[in-house]
Amino acid sequence: MYSNERNSGGLTLTSNTLAKKLAEFALSKKASDVLLLDLRPLTSTTDFFVVCSADSDTQVRAIADAVQKGSEDIGAKVWHTEGAQASTWIILDYVDVVVHVFHHETRSFYNLERLWSDAKATSIEDKLEQVEVAKKRVKPVKPRRTVRKRTKQQ
Repeated sequence: MYSNERNSGGLTLTSNTLAKKLAEFALSKKASDVLLLDLRPLTSTTDFFVVCSADSDTQVRAIADAVQKGSEDIGAKVWHTEGAQASTWIILDYVDVVVHVFHHETRSFYNLERLWSDAKATSIEDKLEQVEVAKKRVKPVKPRRTVRKRTKQQ
């Protein structure tokens, strides 16, 4: 196994798999605009950034806590955290994957997506939410019957 792979109860956690799992944990607390930035071709400091947003300081903390708890459950422990006191930008560093949980305004100010614009960005969306949206969009359409009134010709 390489240094960026971990074995967790039959699940091999490569940095790619770990990044996707951490994004799912963030989505479990309704994180929005979840992006996976693949930095492997650009830098050797980390493989992936998981970037997400929250509507409030409380939600920023809740998302970070869910990511940390979920990662521990699959055998990936956070190496370092920053920003838990201010709760407008919390960083969870897993060495090969770094999770950035932003308050919306803070994210737009720092704009990591622009800073790392050469990285391949993948939007991660909640699968359950996608199914619900798809169900709402696809409604059976009954054909309309047009009834014409016949008028007597005079």
